[in-house]
Amino acid sequence: MENVLRPLIVVGGSVVITLVIGWAVDQLLRRTDARHHETPLWGLLRRGRVPFQLVLFAAVLRGSYDQAQLLQDHRVGLGRTLTLVLIGSAAWLVVRIATAIVEASYSRYATVHRDPARVRRVRTQVSLIQRVVTAIVGVMAVAAMLLTFPAMRAAGASLLASAGILGIVAGVAAQSTLSNLFAGLQIAFGDMVRLGDTVVVDGEWGVVDEITLTFLTVRTWDERRITMPVSYFTSKPFENWSRGSAQMTGIVFFHLDHTAPVDAMRDKLRDILRECAAWDGRDWGLAVTDTTPNTMQVRALATAKDADDIWTVRVTVREQMIRWLTREHPYALPRVNTTDAVLPPGNSNGRVHGGTGRRAHEPPRTGRG
Repeated sequence: MENVLRPLIVVGGSVVITLVIGWAVDQLLRRTDARHHETPLWGLLRRGRVPFQLVLFAAVLRGSYDQAQLLQDHRVGLGRTLTLVLIGSAAWLVVRIATAIVEASYSRYATVHRDPARVRRVRTQVSLIQRVVTAIVGVMAVAAMLLTFPAMRAAGASLLASAGILGIVAGVAAQSTLSNLFAGLQIAFGDMVRLGDTVVVDGEWGVVDEITLTFLTVRTWDERRITMPVSYFTSKPFENWSRGSAQMTGIVFFHLDHTAPVDAMRDKLRDILRECAAWDGRDWGLAVTDTTPNTMQVRALATAKDADDIWTVRVTVREQMIRWLTREHPYALPRVNTTDAVLPPGNSNGRVHGGTGRRAHEPPRTGRG
């Protein structure tokens, strides 16, 4: 009877102790969170209740397992298994606690500071710090698990003896990975690019959607995802439209005939912008910036509060201005001047070479192309 009751008391007592302490801690965090609405830390800490209970159960059972006298032939294996579970759940709990602290700090900072650029910068740094902490804890947990095996401890001396050669080989093999790792830290704390920034990379316009220690993802306007190594952003030039102020100036070019009514176009541009909700009202203008023998280049300029609005302003100005010119001033659109070919010497039939049906003495024509 004792052989049956002893294991039941040990295992059942471990379960009961785990559930009671876990429930009490969860209730304490719940009430603390209800009293302190200004910080989400206590509510975020409740995400760690599962690894916390697992740590409690593994620790209590590991400490009292010898008293249970259960499966004595496999006592060493079961003890090592409980130790591995304890180490893994403890690492899981540490990661959850660190994540809760980091997220709570970011939420509080985002609530106090209203500058979107500073908030995005802190968000980028916080995300990378969280990943670094997770990686460090994971590596330490794996190392602690390996050290529980006697064979691993015995192999430590031989591994240390060849550490120099292995370090050189690993350094050469992981050169690209290490460069991306340091580039990720440089991006996070150098404020080069942040989550939510509008960038132009290799001719692609998009928004920074994700930053890790090794790669960066840009979400394009058509919902594609471009994944690039973070070392690209530390070694090659790119456009960051969100750097500094988010306000932008947009330009629309028109190639028109020399007879285009520039003054009327300037008035029409003002009317278009007044009806465009994306225009922020800071500045606008229209000027002739270049000419060719056949056309002149007219530049329309307008401002907006960010990259999305400047895109809307540009397409609106381009569409409505072309529609207005086509309807009200069709002569202002580009034209191609044409004339008849010159007759070859000795051609007396009065027809153009090639049989176009035009007389050589007829005056040249000018038409729309």
